[in-house]
Amino acid sequence: MSPRALRLVLGSGSPRRLELVGRLGLAVDVVAPGVDETPLPAESPALHVLRIARLKARTVAADFPDRPVLSADTVVTLGDAVYGKPRDRADAARMLTELAGKTHSVLTALVLCFRGGEASHIEVSTVTMVPLRPDLIAWYVATGEGDDKAGAYAVQGRGAVLVERVDGNVESVMGLPLAPIPFLCSEVGLDLVREGERLALSPRGERPLQAPTA
Repeated sequence: MSPRALRLVLGSGSPRRLELVGRLGLAVDVVAPGVDETPLPAESPALHVLRIARLKARTVAADFPDRPVLSADTVVTLGDAVYGKPRDRADAARMLTELAGKTHSVLTALVLCFRGGEASHIEVSTVTMVPLRPDLIAWYVATGEGDDKAGAYAVQGRGAVLVERVDGNVESVMGLPLAPIPFLCSEVGLDLVREGERLALSPRGERPLQAPTA
């Protein structure tokens, strides 16, 4: 990695978010912020995910003032109901029972902080679930895959058997859409540039050296 490139700090303890960011080839360090994610009274889903993503990013950025910090938060909504992470497996079964055979929305907020600057984005996708028999719900809940997932399922894992269709960015449903990242970088004065076969983050005007092309 060029000495002018910056290591991204991912303000999240989520393995799936680390895996998604890792697809870009960025150098990443992980710091789980451990913030209170309890919704505020009368807080809309969009305001909630943005507030929590912002709280995560700002909490971590306080310890890394010269590093880019990226955080995210995801919620599932069906009508007026908001589905975060299940409290326990009984709660997970309740969520899946209510979502079965219906189309719900998934909102993921991204916040990128760098040297006092901040940029944010909210991605909205919709997921249609197949009608689920109680025995299929019981099987999936017992796998534990949805224990720490908004809506109690993971579309990238065994939870794919529960999903009929995703309309929108499937990576957003997984917890971290990649498409908004170049925009967020631009907003806070970062360049997302090629460095050999990888991508790297560099303060604008301080591009890392690129490997020669054949």
